Amino acid sequence: MNATKRRAIFERLRDANPEPKTELAYTTPFELLVAVVLSAQATDKGVNKATATLFPVANTPAAIARLGVDGLIPYIKSTGFFNNKAKNVVALSEMLVRDHRGEVPRERAALEKLPGVGRKTANVILNVAFGEPTIAVDTHVFRVANRTNLAPGPDPEAVEEKLMAVVPDEFRMNAHHWLILHGRYVCVAKVPKCPACVINDLCEFKHKTRLVDPRKVDRVAVKAPARRATRRARS
Repeated sequence: MNATKRRAIFERLRDANPEPKTELAYTTPFELLVAVVLSAQATDKGVNKATATLFPVANTPAAIARLGVDGLIPYIKSTGFFNNKAKNVVALSEMLVRDHRGEVPRERAALEKLPGVGRKTANVILNVAFGEPTIAVDTHVFRVANRTNLAPGPDPEAVEEKLMAVVPDEFRMNAHHWLILHGRYVCVAKVPKCPACVINDLCEFKHKTRLVDPRKVDRVAVKAPARRATRRARS
């Protein structure tokens, strides 16, 4: 994929969503940090539901540390993998109190030393909380970058490196938001919604989906119950 096509892709994504935002609910860098850690293997909607009850009770490192693992688990149980998440959130809260005066650091190295914080999470914090033009590569960004041939790579770090090299400066600040949202709602994993895609003609995916003939869908829907009924009758 050439530079002209990449620029056109981001121009269209920008036109469709000029001011993209994270779908995680937060008011402070610490709340964002907790929400991102909780979002592993969970939906943003599910995380927001959990933090809506947690943050009114404890939304600072000191408050989370006082809550402790056992006290935190009931609030985040719905996000999945809650035991490890609770341990990490409490441990990172204690580290922030002990080593950073209760503040979320603005340096990548310091962020990545926090329990439960990897490169992707650090990139989200640096970008969303502190306005750095980083690009966080989650499963959605990784899929879109490879499927479209925008920035193919064998692993998230390789994709991030490629994106940082090829995304024009003017789009870099919002690039990961556009790509995440595109992957979450349009370029989905199993059956991408190519007919509804604003970059369809620019994308280099070789197996684009097409609109299904509604008459075929109707026939399948009608026949399936009949076959199931036949099997039940024979059993």
